[in-house]
Amino acid sequence: MLTFAVNFTNMEKLFSYPISVVYYLCFGLTLVVFHPIQWICFNIFGYQAHKKSVDYLNFFLVKCTNLLGTTYTFENRERIPQHVPIIFVANHQSMFDIIGIIWYLRRFHAKFVSKKELGKGIPSVSYNLRHGGSVLIDRKDPKQAIPVIKGLSEYIEKHKRSAVIFPEGTRSKNGTPKEFAQSGLKILCKYAPSAYVVPITINNSWKMVKFGAFPMGLGTRLQFIIHEPLAVKDFSFEELMEKTENAVKQSIKN
Repeated sequence: MLTFAVNFTNMEKLFSYPISVVYYLCFGLTLVVFHPIQWICFNIFGYQAHKKSVDYLNFFLVKCTNLLGTTYTFENRERIPQHVPIIFVANHQSMFDIIGIIWYLRRFHAKFVSKKELGKGIPSVSYNLRHGGSVLIDRKDPKQAIPVIKGLSEYIEKHKRSAVIFPEGTRSKNGTPKEFAQSGLKILCKYAPSAYVVPITINNSWKMVKFGAFPMGLGTRLQFIIHEPLAVKDFSFEELMEKTENAVKQSIKN
């Protein structure tokens, strides 16, 4: 049985090489094409146009992953409250978590807490992080992160939009969740008191990069499970953190 599994993995990896080349060509072309589109939309037409351009950037990035046989399912989207600030809290397995959230939850104007290194050098992605409402933090300087995340909290509170935070800090390479850090979520809750925390469990995203950056995993079924929203005002932060972490982790499948 073990020999069969090893052989199957080796065959998948072999087939993936040419498909991954096509995928990366399409992926790179999409980023390059949408970079000037974003610039035009943001500088000439403003936020709403720029937001639309980012939505469709991620639509095409999702379609690129379909070349690899990747599928996406979102469960319980109807649970998410509308016209209120939202704090999405999810486990983190790969960059495909972000692509899926931006496209499939686009009505909620998701903004991300990202590491500062992503704010430069990546066509389309870096531009959106700098100009689309997300925030960049230096993970080596916790003090710098506090006012930055506070600003994001006030932004979603004012505009009734959403923030996305991955409390693990770094991606899980095999699906096994890491310990959730509290500081970022605590700041978001403190300065967005009318928000709802919406836990999301992400499954199988890590399998897209199980061989590393190249070749890609084939036929991955990404699953996003949206759990019951929790009103920030109804719980102490300790209760909120415990309920959120438990909801996310109990549905993770390795």
